[in-house]
Amino acid sequence: MQIKDVARKLKISPRAIRFYEDKGLISPSKQETNSYRTFTEEEIWRLQTIISLRESGMSVADIQKALQETDADNKAQLQYYLEIQRSVVYAQWLEFKHIIETTDTMINLLKQNNSVPIDDIFTLAEGSKRLREIRKNWKDTWNFDQQALTHDERVLHNDDEYKGYEEILDLTWQWVKPRVGEKGLDLGTGTGNLAHRFLQNGIHMAGVDQSKEMMKQCQSKHPQMDIKLGNFLAIPYMDNQFDFIVTSFAFHHISNEQQPLALDEMRRVLKSHGRICIADIMFETESAQEQYMNDLLASGRTDLLTTMQEKHYAICPVLLSWFEENGYITKHAKINDLLYIVYAVPIKPL
Repeated sequence: MQIKDVARKLKISPRAIRFYEDKGLISPSKQETNSYRTFTEEEIWRLQTIISLRESGMSVADIQKALQETDADNKAQLQYYLEIQRSVVYAQWLEFKHIIETTDTMINLLKQNNSVPIDDIFTLAEGSKRLREIRKNWKDTWNFDQQALTHDERVLHNDDEYKGYEEILDLTWQWVKPRVGEKGLDLGTGTGNLAHRFLQNGIHMAGVDQSKEMMKQCQSKHPQMDIKLGNFLAIPYMDNQFDFIVTSFAFHHISNEQQPLALDEMRRVLKSHGRICIADIMFETESAQEQYMNDLLASGRTDLLTTMQEKHYAICPVLLSWFEENGYITKHAKINDLLYIVYAVPIKPL
């Protein structure tokens, strides 16, 4: 099949096909007599793959990497490239969604007041910009890819950060206790230890994590689980997908300023009756947190002090207040000096 036929079949221009050829993404054979390009069925499939990846927003450089993995039959690495692209697209979608919501607010102000005061426009614009910056400022500084292989052993033998680990995972299951047919999401799923409590009881679970190696370990342990690349601030699922969300020892990886955004993002992907359960290290007050850090310093535990300072532990009453202000009833329990569990159920469907 020649270039004009391929262009007609795939509904793209011959110029676009030549562009992909110039970039080394395709290499059709050329006839010796006239140098006309000839495309086999395999090359047409490859070109269709390139077009699809471009439609999803993937750059030419990333497509080149993805095709190399396809050629090498490296399914896992190709899936990771696609997961990255999916995650990026969801983050962009959330940004556009917020812009639309801000514009709708301006339209409603205009309808109500016959004008939009400049101060209101400025406030909305600044608020939108600030939220966008907060969402984009999340970074993984903990190298979870390197920790994935030893994660399960480490959490079972670390009584500093993970004291009460098994107990609180079991308690999360007991508090949520979903009905058969419900679907749950484990945020920051890691190797899937919390999700396992639900899977073994016949509950369908999905998981989100920002570490490809954690995802790999989780998938090998729980092949029936739907796992996607993402984070608390850009959950890679559409609205109203889940009956409940659980998360353990992960909420502190986003800043205190980002945590309300994460809670809003959880609400977005939950159904109207959706509930949330957070198990993590927290503090009763900011002064209690400061005192704990001072005690570590005084006792010479500078290793643990450094670890704790790198994370963003919630203040439990602040977290409870957010839920109550947003139409939830809550219950919580303190498992040990640091470990809390918070369970929130909407008072009425949102």
